Amino acid sequence: MKLVLKKGASRARVLHGHPWVFAGEVESLPAVRYAGQGLPLKDSRGRPMGMGIFNPASSIVWRRYTREELPWGEAYLKAALDRALSLRDGESFGRLVWSEADDIPGLIVDRFGDVLVAQAVTLAVDQQVSLISELLIKRLNPREILWRNDAPVRRLEGLESQSFTVSGKVLEPFWANIDGVEYYLDLQESQKTGFYLDQRQEHQRIAKLASGRKVLDAFCNQGAFALQCAKAGAKEVVAIDISGEAIERAQQNARHNQLSVEFITANLFDWFSANPQLRYDLIILDPPSFARNRQAVAGALRGYGELNRRALSMLNKGGILATYSCSQNISRDDFNQVLDKAARDSGRTVCLVRESGQPEDHPIRLNFPESAYLKGSILRVDDGASVVSPK
Repeated sequence: MKLVLKKGASRARVLHGHPWVFAGEVESLPAVRYAGQGLPLKDSRGRPMGMGIFNPASSIVWRRYTREELPWGEAYLKAALDRALSLRDGESFGRLVWSEADDIPGLIVDRFGDVLVAQAVTLAVDQQVSLISELLIKRLNPREILWRNDAPVRRLEGLESQSFTVSGKVLEPFWANIDGVEYYLDLQESQKTGFYLDQRQEHQRIAKLASGRKVLDAFCNQGAFALQCAKAGAKEVVAIDISGEAIERAQQNARHNQLSVEFITANLFDWFSANPQLRYDLIILDPPSFARNRQAVAGALRGYGELNRRALSMLNKGGILATYSCSQNISRDDFNQVLDKAARDSGRTVCLVRESGQPEDHPIRLNFPESAYLKGSILRVDDGASVVSPK
């Protein structure tokens, strides 16, 4: 059994290296009994395009996992997992498997010390949860594996939402030291996993800029940026999040680490409007994704623009804005244009100090832009020296 591209599907991205094929791009769909299996794809001339997992219930009916003729199953998954783990640096906290970027479409695995948090977001991976758990246990011997199969994207694959541990026991919250700060991690109940490992490098980078500065950490979640800045010697740190639960957890983390941070539960847009007179030396904007799909891009760009304009207006001369977007549908060029307009609208002269992106354990696969989502910029307000008129 195989899938064959339509003759008129010359614009199909798979012909240019992309790993996805949509239902409308193939001549016909194989029977439902092949769902979750690995099937070959041929172009309209019969040339092989690789092997991919098949799901007729999804608009993405085929996702390539290899260009070789290798069946989807234990041998392939073991080899792919071994390769993914060999490419990581062995740190206690980080991403171990990143879906298509590691040739296992739909599998995400993060490590939090001796606990693994995994997600299956495709049918083929969901059918192999037990096997993948066994392979991870043999390779890494974790204390527990938590499957957070509650991502909304599972619905697009015809999958239900569920969360469970391999042991069947409740995973109790625990304290974990991540880069010198201890966090209370409730991996089973918190939003996503409760801690954003993809920003660890930025937590450290921005903390180095915080000494002696007045800092605002917007969208603070568990307070990682704020706590690292306070630990690095910031003069004052204010942290804001709309989630009362996140603020409570961040306050708990601050008390435990004996760090001084003022936490505020508020909608940041409303808070900016109510406090235009406040000024800071360093502002961190790390919002959740504003563009879950392409239809939301226009509104997301307006939202990013307004946030960055207001933040730039609140910075003292020489102040730093560390601003990020985790919206996959917002490109780097889009983000740069937003920042340029925000600078002009705020009347500030701004210098781009550096750009940042995903860490190495979240690799970006060329020809697969969906593997790239995180982008950031560190900006300095550089309005220039005051000019004194000659007498």
